[in-house]
Formats: sequence, structure tokens, C-alpha cells
Amino acid sequence: MTNSATVTSVPFVDLHAQYLTIKDEIDSAISDVIRNSAFVRSGHVDVFEDAFAKAIGTKHCISCANGTDALFVAYKALRLQEGDEVITAAHSWISTSETISLAGGKVVFCDTDDSFCIDPGKIESLVTPRTRGIVPVHLYGHACEMDRIMAIAKKHNLWVVEDCAQSHLSTFAGQTVGTFGNAATFSFYPGKNLGAMGDAGAIVTNDDQLTQWSELFARHGGKGSHAIEGINSRLDGLQAAILNAKLPRLQRWTDARRSVAKEYDRQLDGVGDLILPRRFDDREHVYHLYVIRTDRRDALRDHLRESGVSTVINYPIALPFLPAYERFGHQPEDFPNAFRNQSQILSLPVFPEMTGEQITRVTSAVKSFFDGV
Repeated sequence: MTNSATVTSVPFVDLHAQYLTIKDEIDSAISDVIRNSAFVRSGHVDVFEDAFAKAIGTKHCISCANGTDALFVAYKALRLQEGDEVITAAHSWISTSETISLAGGKVVFCDTDDSFCIDPGKIESLVTPRTRGIVPVHLYGHACEMDRIMAIAKKHNLWVVEDCAQSHLSTFAGQTVGTFGNAATFSFYPGKNLGAMGDAGAIVTNDDQLTQWSELFARHGGKGSHAIEGINSRLDGLQAAILNAKLPRLQRWTDARRSVAKEYDRQLDGVGDLILPRRFDDREHVYHLYVIRTDRRDALRDHLRESGVSTVINYPIALPFLPAYERFGHQPEDFPNAFRNQSQILSLPVFPEMTGEQITRVTSAVKSFFDGV
């Protein structure tokens, strides 16, 4: 007998469903790489770098093995030195902060606001003579308030690296994120809005010198000449070919995500104590994640799991409270918003191929939980 719960379950993301919509193109791209043994630094990589820079609106794209490497390379390219301070958001994936430390810097956390992004009103109080940069994270697909952040950076002569790992094509004031700072980094992890079938990442920038140094550093300091000591962080040909097949569909997939989010907004408005993702007139959210808040998060998560709805907590412990950062001795009152959010947030399923029936299954399960409270 077929398990009905399995048949009717709603996955958090369905990468196979996406693959099926472009199966011929993906299979052809992979076959071409294999046929031509174009595995490392191939023409597929060159094509992707050019196309992605154009899609974002920058002069250059430096592909890397993953989004974490992209951050590390960007910090090194900006000459981060031992003990230099870098301000970043208190709530993000650890790649944002661990790479600051690995590059020799000191992480300085800043609380978030009700958009889940870094609070620009709290950044300036954290600037010291040792501060060198700011790393705003466009978390969950929501753009940071970049005009205020760039004004602070200009006032204090700081560089800005935008962490765009979750925000492909998101905009602030009509301008695409990734085009405001000195550089920006992207992840193409499989579940991202533009995802490879393995790890992949990139830096984008308009700075010619930063581009040249980043390319050297990420390729062992330059093939043959080795002008500097570097690392090995290359986008492989298979992932580049797959990304080339997917990139032309990114805008359509983004529009589909927004449609799912709009339907969630409509069906969940006023339900229980839910706080839905904020919408701002000057920002275009790309809904890498649809993150709700409730004081009954854990009970709701359990109820949804029992109802066949997959959810994720992104992220259950804000960065300052991780064991990795115990050395700073941070307290909850230092980051009240991030501390509160970590116990309230829950990410609902959202992916471009999501059907109306699946959306209704999610919202009906959410409503049934609060009806029973």
C-alpha cells in the first residue's frame, strides 16, 4: 500500500522538479563537458563569468569554487590585515564571519532590523580606528538599506563587500544588489535561486585591480608565473555549463518565487501571531526563503512536519551566540533583535515549481495549528 503522507508531502525545495523542466539542456551541457574533457577552466567558465557579470550589472565576475571562498578571496583582495575590524550582521550563515577571521580580521557583529538585514542605524556606533570594512548580508533574498550603509562607509573611508549569497537579482531603490559596494559575492549552492549541481561561487566588481588580484589569488597566484602565493578556488566546467543553462531562466524563476510569496501573504494574513516577511516599496525581495515569525515556532514546526510539510530554521543560533564566538562574551542584550528572531523564525517551502495545491497544503496546515491553539 502507498503511504499517503509521502504522496501528499510538500518538500522544502524540489531540485528534481526544476531539473525536469530543463532536462534536455542540462543533459546536453553535461555531455558537452564530458565529450570535450572541459572540466577545469574551460570555455563554459568564461561564458558564465561574462553572462553573470552582465546579469548583475558589473564589469567583472571572478568565479570561485564556492561562495565561502568568494568571500575569503574578496577580503584578501581588499588587503584585510591582522586585527583589522569588519562589521557584519549578527544573523547570517557562518561563512560571512568565519572568512573575516580566516583572512586575519576581527569580526564585529551588528544587530539586525525587522527586515532581518543589518541595522544601518547601529553600524556607525561600532566604527573604531581599526575598522576597515562593512559586510551587509542581503539575508533570505531581502536587500539591505544600501544608501545608508554606503553613506557610512564613505564617511569613514571603509570598503563594502555585499554578501549576496541569497539575493540573486534582489534590488534596492531600483539598483541590483551586488553593484553598490567595492565587491560582492554570490553562492551557487544547489538550493540557491541560481544553483549549480554542486558547490560554486563568484565575486562581482567594477574594480579592475581588485579583479586582477582576485584572479591571481584564486588561481595559485597565476598559472606558470605564480606572482603571489594563492589558493586553489576554481569553478569547474561541469558547474559552469549547468549554470549557463540555468541563468537565462533566473528572472522567470524569481518571478515565480514572488508569486508563491504573494500567495502566502494573502492566505496567511492575520493568522495567529504570525509575523510575515516585511515588504518595502524601495526593495524587491527575491524570496530565496520565506521566513515567518511566531512565538510558537517549535510547536508549529512539529505540527507541519506531522502534516507532511517540510520546514527549516535559517538560522537557529545567531552568530554571536555560537560556540565559535564565545571568545567575545556577547550577551543577548547586545543583539536583541537577532536573539529574539533565532527562537521565532521558521522558513516555509518556496521554490519556482511550487503548485497552488502545495501552497494551499502549507497554509492549511499552518491555519489548522493556530485553530487548535
